Amino acid sequence: MKLGRFSKQLMKLAPIFVSALFVGSVSAQDHGHDHGDHHDSPNTEAHAAHGAHHDHDAEPITAGTFITNHIADAHDIHWLGDVHIPLPVILNVEGHGLQVFMSSAFEGHGHGDRKFALSEEVLLTLHGEHPADGQNPGSISAVDANGNHLEVLDLSITKSVFGLLFILTVMVLLFRSVAKSYAKRPGRAPQGMSNLMETLIVFLRDEVAKPSIGKEADRFMPFLLTVFFFIFFSNLLGLIPFIGGFNITGTLGVTIVLASLVFAITTINGNKEYWMHVFAMPGVPKWVLAILTPIEIIGLFLKPIVLMIRLTANITAGHIIILAFTSLIFIFSKGGESIGVGSGIGVFSTAFMIFMYMLELLVAFLQAYVFTLLAALYFGDARQEAHH
Repeated sequence: MKLGRFSKQLMKLAPIFVSALFVGSVSAQDHGHDHGDHHDSPNTEAHAAHGAHHDHDAEPITAGTFITNHIADAHDIHWLGDVHIPLPVILNVEGHGLQVFMSSAFEGHGHGDRKFALSEEVLLTLHGEHPADGQNPGSISAVDANGNHLEVLDLSITKSVFGLLFILTVMVLLFRSVAKSYAKRPGRAPQGMSNLMETLIVFLRDEVAKPSIGKEADRFMPFLLTVFFFIFFSNLLGLIPFIGGFNITGTLGVTIVLASLVFAITTINGNKEYWMHVFAMPGVPKWVLAILTPIEIIGLFLKPIVLMIRLTANITAGHIIILAFTSLIFIFSKGGESIGVGSGIGVFSTAFMIFMYMLELLVAFLQAYVFTLLAALYFGDARQEAHH
């Protein structure tokens, strides 16, 4: 198998894939939750004119809060204890154009709202866990000096966006390296990383694409390879502790884009037999078609929805289970008051977390495999041949 050819095909698809995933991740930012270091407002008069900031740091941290903060998207990365790495905030504020600054500009930290006086006329609020005025946690709103709300388009590089860009960069570098390795050793057995990648690619081609799609499998291999490795590497990144708790494939905006791409490719490549099966199945009475056709049309949209929900739910559930057993240590120790009980529970929790981490390594591969397999089955269904 010529791995270099597949690598070049994957590279052709990368720009579209990056753009689509970026848009999807930006659309999911309203579900995030943010932390950050304390910074003084650059304009205290404007701050006072719009109301004082209420700090909620004194609130006790519950298990639910602890878990939510780790699996949700955010405008910064919580890394190694109290270290917060700010990320770029990119906003288009009504009447004030494009604004770019770091998330550390928002005053305050913890779970409450954080504010930043953009100018003497505009106060931005990064909403925390319990936002007022019906705002979504993690969203950013703007108010002018007269108290009027301004429209805000949030295009920020959030934690999930940063994570997916990092994964896509790793994929591009990895596949370019593998392609160069094959070019330097034509006709010779692959070594090292090239050998591992060839094993996975041959497996996907021979055990997933060809049995599911048939003779046209090579047409869809670039997309299937891209999706598989993106999901697999993203899942692995989410399992690395102490680097921010990335939950890329557990972010709804990312999985919506992946499922939408599968839906678009299936729809565009659907042949005559595929659409006849949806709208005009041969030999079926018209009164039966009146019942089956709406069901088939609903099924067209249910397939990508199922893909999206399955991936999001499974990856998020794994993170929640691990974090829940971590929380047990703090719950039973009562914040350090009962060290003995906390230590006893800690032994059990640690042992179970190790088991769950081993299981999640398997799940990281299985979820990538299942998503790729179902996508291949949908593509194969779209290219079905007439049955005689």
